[in-house]
Amino acid sequence: MADSRPIVGVLGVQGDIEKHLTALERLGARGRRVLAVKDLADLRALILPGGESTTISKGLLRHELVKPIQEFVYGGGAILGTCAGAILLSRVSRNHPVPTLGLLDVESERNAYGTQLDSFVAPADADCGDRWSGMECVFIRAPRLAEPGPGVEVLIRVDGEPVLVREGRRWACTFHPELTDDLRVHEVLIGG
Repeated sequence: MADSRPIVGVLGVQGDIEKHLTALERLGARGRRVLAVKDLADLRALILPGGESTTISKGLLRHELVKPIQEFVYGGGAILGTCAGAILLSRVSRNHPVPTLGLLDVESERNAYGTQLDSFVAPADADCGDRWSGMECVFIRAPRLAEPGPGVEVLIRVDGEPVLVREGRRWACTFHPELTDDLRVHEVLIGG
């Protein structure tokens, strides 16, 4: 009998790939590491995890995945970038810029909240709506998202700053949802 669970890829260059795969499995999806063009076949969605954006950007080039990922998204595939992944999705990055995929109409500022020592956990702002109420956001050398285009919807803010945004089936969060037991970010990716 064929496995009908949705397949969600996690870019396997760097970052907490296993935590994302575990979150996907907990939601009943099949997770798949993506390191080659063939790994994009049959995916419902793709996650670009956190890590170091320069390293991941170079890995995308080394594995010849830039254009195939862009084509996956332009063809209707859903994508989520978390932390460094959000930087890579943006139209442009600032503060020691790296090449981006240009898939989300927002600017990213690398390491906007400081160094690894400045990592913190904060609740979503109270006005983010029932769907995101009580969301705890883990920030590790997090980027800041700025100048969202007219098609970008801000879903969660922390201290007034956008930390989860969406443009169609393209999602970016500046925090690490895989580091909590809260599966809502992964759930909306799989669902939409």
